[in-house]
Amino acid sequence: MSEQRGQDIISRLAERGEDVIGRIGDLNLPGGQKLMETANQLKERADELQRRLRGLDALERRVDALERKVDELSKARSSAPRKTGTTRRTTAAKAKPKPKPKSSGGDA
Repeated sequence: MSEQRGQDIISRLAERGEDVIGRIGDLNLPGGQKLMETANQLKERADELQRRLRGLDALERRVDALERKVDELSKARSSAPRKTGTTRRTTAAKAKPKPKPKSSGGDA
């Protein structure tokens, strides 16, 4: 019963708040319209921030999954037996660029 009473109080307060906001908008007070515009901008920004935060949650889950995969791969790699034979890797020698042939064209 007290839970229902608490919800009733909250709903009454919400209704009163909506009434007050509506009256401020209806009145032609010098700052009333500016207050309403600012409140609407604040609501839009809060909604945008909430959408971005939801996106960050998804990114955090992806990063966590990737970190777990990296840990598993690094553990698997460190526990795998290493080859004792040596393999020699050679790098190709860099070829010098060929000089441009002089044109025997019309510079006389």
